[in-house]
Amino acid sequence: MDEMLLLARCLLVLLVSSLLMCSGLACGPGRGFGKRRNPKKLTPLAYKQFIPNVAEKTLGASGRYEGKITRNSERFKELTPNYNPDIIFKDEENTGADRLMTQRCKDKLNALAISVMNQWPGVKLRVTEGWDEDGHHSEESLHYEGRAVDITTSDRDRSKYGMLARLAVEAGFDWVYYESKAHIHCSVKAENSVAAKSGGCFPGSATVHLEQGGTKLVKDLRPGDRVLAADDEGRLLYSDFLTFLDRDRGAKKVFYAIETREPRERLLLTAAHLLFVAPHNGSAAGAPEGAAAAGGGAPGRRALFASRVRPGQHVYVVAERGGARRLLPAAVHSVTLREETAGAYAPLTAHGTILINRVLASCYAVIEEHSWAHGAFAPYRLAHALLAALAPGRGIHWYSELLYQIGTWLLDSEALHPLGMAVKSS
Repeated sequence: MDEMLLLARCLLVLLVSSLLMCSGLACGPGRGFGKRRNPKKLTPLAYKQFIPNVAEKTLGASGRYEGKITRNSERFKELTPNYNPDIIFKDEENTGADRLMTQRCKDKLNALAISVMNQWPGVKLRVTEGWDEDGHHSEESLHYEGRAVDITTSDRDRSKYGMLARLAVEAGFDWVYYESKAHIHCSVKAENSVAAKSGGCFPGSATVHLEQGGTKLVKDLRPGDRVLAADDEGRLLYSDFLTFLDRDRGAKKVFYAIETREPRERLLLTAAHLLFVAPHNGSAAGAPEGAAAAGGGAPGRRALFASRVRPGQHVYVVAERGGARRLLPAAVHSVTLREETAGAYAPLTAHGTILINRVLASCYAVIEEHSWAHGAFAPYRLAHALLAALAPGRGIHWYSELLYQIGTWLLDSEALHPLGMAVKSS
C-alpha cells in the first residue's frame, strides 16, 4: 500500500511538471461551466459594459477572427438564413444579408427573441446588423463571419437596452457589449451550436487498422489493441492504444468532412482536432520507403485545426507504392460540414498519432501544437500502468480536462482553438 502511495505521489510530481511546460489536450467538451442558471433578479448591463469581461476575440469570449466570408467563398455554406417571424430584421441593404449567420448565432438569437417577448409582451427583438459583406465594420469584425449581430428592441426604447444586453447574456451569446446608446453588440464562437456544445474527435463509425490485420471501428477499441500510426519521422508503425481522451457513445455532433482527390479518402473530425498538413511543395512525395516527412519532427509539416484546413492543401494518406505501404500527401478536394449520430471518440496512442480511415491525424486538439500536446501527456504514458485503473467513463478524460484548465492560465489565447472546450453536454 505504501509503495502504491509513493508511486501516486511521484505521478503527481510528474503531472505538475508537465503542466508547467504546456497544455496538451484532447478535443472534447469541458470548460466545465455547465448550463447557465437564470438569476432570480436580472441586472441590466451598464453602458459600455461587456460580458465576459475580456476582449471579444479571445478564448474566454468569442475567439479569434478566422477570415472574412464572401458569397463566393467556400465558407459561405457555413451561413444560414434566419426567418424567425418573432425577429425584425432591418435589412437596410435590401439583400437579406442581416438574416445570414452561423448556426450558433442563429440559435442564440432565437432564444433571445423568446426572452424579449416574455420580458416585454408585445415587443420583439430587432436586428440592425448581421452578416456584413460591404466592409462597413472595423477590420477583422466578426460581422464578416456571420458571428455577430447588433440588436435593439422593436419599439427602440433605449431604456430597455441595458436589460436587453442582460437577456442576451442569459440566452448564451459568448460575448455581449452595450456598445452604443443605439444598439447592443453580441457575438458567438466560431462554430455552430452543435460543435461548440460538445467535443469528441472522430465519429464512432471511423475505422483504424490493426496490427493483426483488418480494421476495427474506433468505438470498439480496447486497451491492448495496436493500431496503425506514424512516428516522428513519418514512418508507419503500430502503436499501443492507451485510452479514450473523450468518449460519448450517444453523441450527435457536427464534423468537418475532409475529402482527398487521389487517393480518394474521407476523414471526419471535429473543428478543434489537429490534422497534419504537408508542405506547400508536396516534397513528401519523394520521401524514403515507409516515410513521408509527416512526423512530429519533419521539416515543413504542420498540424492545423480541422476548421482551418482548406481545399488545395495536402494531408497524409496511406497508399500502396512498389508493393509497400507508405504515407503520401494527397490534395484536399473538399471540406464540408456533416452531422453524425454515431457518437464521438478521441483515441490516444503511445505515439500520439493515428491513421483514421487511412488518413494520418494527431490524437490531440484545442491547442495548435502537436508536439506540446504530446509532451504534456508524457506523464500519462509513463504511468499508464497505474492510470489504467482509472479507466475513463463517458465524457472527457479527467487528465485532458485538468491540462486544459492549466493551459488557459499559461498560454496565449491565440494558441488555443476558439471553441476551447466549450460547455459540456448533459
